[in-house]
Amino acid sequence: MLIRLSLIIAIVAALAAGVVNFTVVKGKIQALTDDRDSQKSQKEQYHTQLVSTQKTLKDTQETLAQTQQQLTDAQNARQTAENNLAKAQTQIDDLNGKLTRTTAQLNDAQAELAAYKATGLNPQQVAGLDKELKQTQNALDVANDEKAVLTRTVAKLNNQLNEILIPGYVVTLPANLKGKVMAVDPKWEFVVLNVGEDQGAVKDGEMLVSRDGKLVGKVIIRSVQRNRCIANLVPGWQLGDIFEGDQVIPAHPAS
Repeated sequence: MLIRLSLIIAIVAALAAGVVNFTVVKGKIQALTDDRDSQKSQKEQYHTQLVSTQKTLKDTQETLAQTQQQLTDAQNARQTAENNLAKAQTQIDDLNGKLTRTTAQLNDAQAELAAYKATGLNPQQVAGLDKELKQTQNALDVANDEKAVLTRTVAKLNNQLNEILIPGYVVTLPANLKGKVMAVDPKWEFVVLNVGEDQGAVKDGEMLVSRDGKLVGKVIIRSVQRNRCIANLVPGWQLGDIFEGDQVIPAHPAS
């Protein structure tokens, strides 16, 4: 009887110990499982952050490369504009010298012609001097035309250079530049004006459009030809419909 009781106690004790051990082991297993899941979650989170950081780094590098290329392009454009401006200025200086010499020749020819007329020279001599005077006058007119073209070129180059160097630079147009709307395309929001390079129109210059003294809109020149230009409507400035025949004047006239 005593032996049976001892066995029962031993079995109960063993079961109790097994239950305790199972509970402890189960707790450790759960702890290990939780720790594993936590580490896995952290690993996934770190991996996601790493991928995001790598993408951000790649985007930053691409942006930096684009910025560097834009800076290089801007520097090249600036150098080209400065070279063109210097070349045009040299041509103007040469032309001014030529114009001065031609004017002096014209004055001398006029004085000589007047002197010869006063001496009573024969008609052939007077005709020869008159022909020489006309040739000199023609040369002077050609020089003046060349000077006008170069002056417009210098103004255009100055505007291009200032647009590169000065943030927010506003292109100015000759104060006496006046014209009319030749054609309107409402769908594509552009107009054709009857002023061009010969009249002093410059790319990116802005012009006010009016009718009967009332402002109806503002346009910005996008393409310039010799005697006409194409301009786009400026958003927020269309106060009414623009029609053929409307007047245009510079929005920012040069002083």
